[in-house]
Amino acid sequence: MTRCAWVTGASSGIGRAVVLQLARQGWLVAASARSHEDLRRLADEGKDAPGRIEPWPLDVTDREATAGALAGIETTHGPPDLVILNAGTHKPMGTSNFDPAVVRDLLEVNLMGVANGLAAVLPGFLHRRRGQIMLVASLAGYRGLPTAAAYGASKAGVINMAEALRPELRRAGVTLTLVNPGFVKTPLTDLNEFDMPFLMDVDAAAKRIVDAIGHSGFEVVFPRRFAWLLKVARCLPYALYFRIVGRITQQ
Repeated sequence: MTRCAWVTGASSGIGRAVVLQLARQGWLVAASARSHEDLRRLADEGKDAPGRIEPWPLDVTDREATAGALAGIETTHGPPDLVILNAGTHKPMGTSNFDPAVVRDLLEVNLMGVANGLAAVLPGFLHRRRGQIMLVASLAGYRGLPTAAAYGASKAGVINMAEALRPELRRAGVTLTLVNPGFVKTPLTDLNEFDMPFLMDVDAAAKRIVDAIGHSGFEVVFPRRFAWLLKVARCLPYALYFRIVGRITQQ
């Protein structure tokens, strides 16, 4: 029986690489993003894979459209066994260009886009009492980082949301997995104007996510060395943390 997955944010970066790897493993993948043309090219690239990529254009900030996309996927392909809520965006922002509109835009995509996806898929997963949902956040959500005032806040919200939902979903037989990438070579990280430590290839990052499918662990982090550095940073007192960050970033 063919396994069905739904991946949002599928037109570029980590989402695109994940979709291709799933198709190569024989999955039927409903791939969602705003650009129908990008999704068509993605489906063409995966046409020789054992699985299949089906484009489902979607703006995740539209709650009704998100619910409608899931309904269409279920009608056409059946309920998904796996959902990866990956859609996200980034715009560097610090004090000199602080803009509430940027904060709102990133929250709408990065946090509310995940909430809209969860609202659509949770009833079916809870009814079936099985399946796996992956929420893609970021190591930037661990602690505040310069130029990530909006992005980090949105990803911290996803982390907190996943932590809050995990126990109840586990009791219901549904696996909720939190994915926290560090710096991965994508069009979004290309916007950063600083040296990114432990920058990771996008296909290697996607493999970490795909390898976690079917496992019950809560968090997937990569690259691991950078992740552990930031895990330690979460435990530091503010005075020491700000001193270290200031030295590293010259802030």
